[in-house]
Amino acid sequence: MFHVAFLPSPGMGHIIPLFQFAKHLVHHHRVRVSFLVITAEASAAQNQFLQSAIPPELQVINIPQPDMAGIITDDMLLLTQLCVITQESIKPLKFILAELNPKALVIDIFATQAIDVCEELSIPVYSFFTASTTLLTFSLYLPTLDSQTDGEFVDLPGPVEVPGCPPIRTEDLLDQVRNRNNEEYRWFFFHVSRMSLVSGIFANTWQDLESVSLKALKENPFFGEISTPPVYPVGPLIKDDEFLTDNDAEIITWLDNQPSDSVLFISLGSGGTLSSKQLTELAWGLEMSQQRFILVARKPTDATASGAFFSAGSDENDPSAYLPDGFIQKTREFALVISSWAPQVAVLRHESTGAFMSHCGWNSTLESLVHGVPMIAWPLYAEQRMNATVLAEEVGVAVKPVAEPEDEVIRREEVERVVRAMMEGEQGKAIRRRARELKESARKTMEKGGLSYSSICHVVEHWKSKSPG
Repeated sequence: MFHVAFLPSPGMGHIIPLFQFAKHLVHHHRVRVSFLVITAEASAAQNQFLQSAIPPELQVINIPQPDMAGIITDDMLLLTQLCVITQESIKPLKFILAELNPKALVIDIFATQAIDVCEELSIPVYSFFTASTTLLTFSLYLPTLDSQTDGEFVDLPGPVEVPGCPPIRTEDLLDQVRNRNNEEYRWFFFHVSRMSLVSGIFANTWQDLESVSLKALKENPFFGEISTPPVYPVGPLIKDDEFLTDNDAEIITWLDNQPSDSVLFISLGSGGTLSSKQLTELAWGLEMSQQRFILVARKPTDATASGAFFSAGSDENDPSAYLPDGFIQKTREFALVISSWAPQVAVLRHESTGAFMSHCGWNSTLESLVHGVPMIAWPLYAEQRMNATVLAEEVGVAVKPVAEPEDEVIRREEVERVVRAMMEGEQGKAIRRRARELKESARKTMEKGGLSYSSICHVVEHWKSKSPG
């Protein structure tokens, strides 16, 4: 049986899609997988996910995170922390891979130091890109943009023109490239500059969702000139099931008692948090809309929108402690407020769920579209603004609320407006129809004979032809 190793960087957003891909290879393509996980203070949700119903051909191997005291500092930005933790944790990788002896290694974008180790061991490396293909094309273009630009990208007079792709407005650029003088930019640049060294790139997308970007990667001369490896669309790969706790079962029971397409699900990602002011405006806007909703409320933080990234799924206090006074009482007849974590796939799958207010992280986006649920786009950090614009303006499956320019807070009246437009208006109906078209398309592409399924088959056949033993 062909043996492949996987190495994601820390965080549920990276682990989930790579683990789903690993399971797909085991179940459908007779591949054996060693899944390497960098472990530190892993959340209950992560542990539960990695231990749930895995086949014997998929072995999870923990790589203990070394003591990071003095290496990780409180003022480090999110991506810098993630990259430093990964770099320090994979120092024993050569010994681990020599013992496992896999025939290929699949990494995510922030573990490219593994390429050097695998070169010594003659192991081909593939990158699994956990974000959108829109971000992939931008990332491949970044070294060229960097060499041609003086000053900051956000100060450019017009949008960024990635060859063959729709222009990217400077206000939508991901956080990690907004300041070229900080460590986050240097880490991001380091990793994307090494993408030409891999044997292939797996993209968690499919043809009907991102046809323009995929066509550019395949046909635009620029991507050939920079030696872009073959790009294989293999998605949508999402969580296929979830273990439901008693609290989770109560949520589903509540949904069972609501009309079809009537509930707005609000969950801003496993790592995202709002400011106190924004959480208050969101809460009262939901109350003013008088629409049914489920709100996953996390304790607000006024420091950073990615404040919960490394503690995703951990328990938090009673939401009444940080939601506005009277909010829970005023909405209890038509809403459900829960703390920290919800069984997202189970909620999105439910027929009562009519829309999803999402941070537009790529995993959540795919989960929404696979289940035909349209979105209210509420991006928080990383590349989420870029995703939100693509989903609203190009794909047509989302609506974006508008923040006030002076403080970037979305006011309660605007929350009420977009919620009503999505749940009651003609705009919502049109977006819902488009989301359901993509649901059917997503199902077909992952079936035998579908484009994504065939793309995976092509790579597996290539692997096996190179290693007949």
